[in-house]
Amino acid sequence: MNSAIIPASAKKETRDIFIVHGHDEAMKLDVARTIEKLGYNSVILHEQPDKGRNVLVKLIEESDNCGFAIVLLSPDDYGYPVNADDSNRKTRARQNVVLELGYFMGKLRPDRVVVLYKDASDFEIPSDFVGTLYKKYDESGSWKLEVARELKAAGFSVDANKLIE
Repeated sequence: MNSAIIPASAKKETRDIFIVHGHDEAMKLDVARTIEKLGYNSVILHEQPDKGRNVLVKLIEESDNCGFAIVLLSPDDYGYPVNADDSNRKTRARQNVVLELGYFMGKLRPDRVVVLYKDASDFEIPSDFVGTLYKKYDESGSWKLEVARELKAAGFSVDANKLIE
């Protein structure tokens, strides 16, 4: 008997892909439109109605039907150790993005989460996720085929030709 834990959202057909993002609006919209070109629905938390829910409840409920997540790490904040001076500061993703990355790794499993990062010379990758396969987001769009490949590997029907239409 296979005792692997399979997330509920992985057991059913879904067209919903959750997009976790920081402050980089252009990156968020580029990824969302790419997902939609592939025939899937991009679920972006702030675009969903609040219905009186706090952020955590909204995240849990709005992600319930999602079978995949794309987490966007953009250099939105600065961080450095308290005992270090300002010259040690590095750019990093927003704290909520890192929290939601962990949430989706647990909810969906790592093979259903793609992490795209926007490169910066001083960008700090979240340390608890070392070993995670990060894919570089570039404005030329080479990341799009990598995301399509990961979706296909996770069991989603993908026609990469739609990326060039």
